[in-house]
Amino acid sequence: MATMLPSTRSRARPDSSAVRKSPDGAPSPPRGRAARHQRSEPQSRGARTTAPRPGVPVTFAGRQIKLSNLQKVLYPESGFTKGQVIDYYARIAPTILPYLKGRPLTLKRYPDGVDHPFFYEKMCPSHRPDWVTTTRIASTGKRQYVQYCVVDDAATLIWTANLASLELHTLLGTVQHPLRPSFMVFDHDPGPGATLLDCANVALRFRGLLKDLSLQSFPKTSGGKGLHLYVPLNTPVTFEQTKSLSRAMAQLLERDDPAHITSNMRKDLRVGKVFVDWSQNDHHKTTVTAYSLRAREFPSVSTPVHWEELAEAVRRADPSHLVFGSQQVLQRVARDGDIFNPVTTLHQTLPSLR
Repeated sequence: MATMLPSTRSRARPDSSAVRKSPDGAPSPPRGRAARHQRSEPQSRGARTTAPRPGVPVTFAGRQIKLSNLQKVLYPESGFTKGQVIDYYARIAPTILPYLKGRPLTLKRYPDGVDHPFFYEKMCPSHRPDWVTTTRIASTGKRQYVQYCVVDDAATLIWTANLASLELHTLLGTVQHPLRPSFMVFDHDPGPGATLLDCANVALRFRGLLKDLSLQSFPKTSGGKGLHLYVPLNTPVTFEQTKSLSRAMAQLLERDDPAHITSNMRKDLRVGKVFVDWSQNDHHKTTVTAYSLRAREFPSVSTPVHWEELAEAVRRADPSHLVFGSQQVLQRVARDGDIFNPVTTLHQTLPSLR
């Protein structure tokens, strides 16, 4: 485990493992101004760049980084500060880096905390240190390209945390192969009236369907109300192939249980159902990285889980077994290691749709 940065300690009351749950067991989402902003914030604001104020110089992983506003509370409900955010990423660095290295990163920044407006930042800030790696990827938008940040080392990770990029979202392709997805992703999102446990139920069924195709899969919580199901590939494949197969599989699940599952994006069709979002399998879309913090009321984490944990939560009808704060995640990693590791190492071949 990484050594905690002494200069990032905070006197704010600890939040860590005490994550408040909503009635369905998921961390409560931001309310009021933050919730309204999240619904309306256009991604085009990704061009905004805010230079950090001069701060505390720290040497981390051989690089000097100026940390600023360490006592600033970014999670008001728990008192979790920017210093604690940086400390979490310093500690989890050895575990999260394999999911960030070599991948274009979109920053999701909350300079004034989770209860204030955020903005996406695809273009790596111009004020970045000269040792931060970037990569140029062709854009489908107004720009010809986007110069993404690439978090290849722990120092860059701490630098992004100091920008109040609470969440880390990467593309499914890599710098080397931007048009070759490393895995398929299925986002299980509960509609109104559905819960995290419903997502777990669908994921368990999905696992069986994938097994029939000789494909292994690995779940993680979204850090919110849903689940993410990853199918590692790490073999030559195209987004056209993964998108076609993922759509067909989601539709098959929907046909088997239309009362509880939908593969349709229309929000009016999601009531009481789990939306299996197959559309994430696209070259320009990002997914929150495993072990990333989430900008909920409390610092929950997108956490890899064992299949047995999903089954146990369903059996007990207790979604709290699938909700994790930052301290809990550090303890899990210390005890179990990185259970999501096969996503980066396992080679699997997609079956033909014919």
